[in-house]
Amino acid sequence: MQRVLVTGFGIVSPLGNDGAENLKNLWNGADCVSSVSTFDVSKTRCRTAGQVQDAWLEKPEAKKQRRLERSSLMMIQAVREAMRVRGKIVPEALVISTSSGAMTNGERFYRSLIDGRPRVGAARAVANYMPQKPVLDVQAEFGWRVPAQIISNACASGTNAIGHAFQLVRTGLNESVLCGGYDPLSEMVFTGFDSLQAATPEKIRPFDRERSGLVLGEGAAVLVLESERSAMERGATVFCEIIGYGVSTDNYHLTQPDPSGIGPRLAMQRALTDAAINPDEIDYVNAHGTATVFNDATEGIAISELMPGVAVSSTKSMMGHALGGAGAIEAVFSLFSITDQFIPPNINFRQPEPGWAFRVVGNKAEPAKIKRVISNSFGFGGANASLVLQAA
Repeated sequence: MQRVLVTGFGIVSPLGNDGAENLKNLWNGADCVSSVSTFDVSKTRCRTAGQVQDAWLEKPEAKKQRRLERSSLMMIQAVREAMRVRGKIVPEALVISTSSGAMTNGERFYRSLIDGRPRVGAARAVANYMPQKPVLDVQAEFGWRVPAQIISNACASGTNAIGHAFQLVRTGLNESVLCGGYDPLSEMVFTGFDSLQAATPEKIRPFDRERSGLVLGEGAAVLVLESERSAMERGATVFCEIIGYGVSTDNYHLTQPDPSGIGPRLAMQRALTDAAINPDEIDYVNAHGTATVFNDATEGIAISELMPGVAVSSTKSMMGHALGGAGAIEAVFSLFSITDQFIPPNINFRQPEPGWAFRVVGNKAEPAKIKRVISNSFGFGGANASLVLQAA
């Protein structure tokens, strides 16, 4: 078994267009949720989301790539930042997650059928609808021809993509893997969550006793995972290492988690066992924390039982829920917690749920000695995944 080191990262989220901006806004506890501007929300309860500004997205260098969709532009920008590392590296494989993919292209195509409009650009819309298209565009931009896998497992997708890449490197199947995830805002997905009454018209308040639902977000984030041997050969800078990965599936309900918290608890316990550490060796939990009544209740029970007293926050409070990209974005946030020795805040927090045994770091970032972090992602259908990151 090889050590798995994180030697590069890149991120685009509502908190900023690169790592430096995201880190600054995490420290500041910035509320980056705003009124939706990309489609009509006049008929929905929730009218806000965490949005990546179009002005932040750089156009690719190749002329033929300049008409790419936002999903591809976000991915290319995140990968470009991750590749600014010491010593040239071409990853041996890509493992990328998404949930809605580029759903906006599918929406545009099917609306043209319903409305009877001329289907100008229909082929382009269908081609860009595929979840692997942004990954192919990344390969074209960087001149790579390497195997790629797409993982789509609801909101656990990002963490599962990183976990799968971690296993590829640890077992020696690959020396380096680029992994992460993306998701753009989609009108169909947005209205779907609104119809389920899972989205809130108020501020998102993870782990607050009066929480009323989530808001959606978007973005892309990637990590470069390398074996210790590969990293040493090129003199790489090491930001942290991944030491554990755990998954579970509770199969309780299509959209609701098992109220006992067994699913999240098993994922975290298996990640700790995989890392060969005890629960009291975790300094911070970057929680899934969607601010829905059921999700926070089950995750809260699981953390209370497994790691009483641990510091917890949900960074979704600042940017919303990026679905298939959330686990990747929050893995980068967890990395920042280790490299900059702080706990990002759980903003909009007012009062805890009675009976929970962990400590919510509310409203302001907290300097702290952080050696190990658990990053959680839990999704529809009972899909649960956890990563353990450690200072290298």
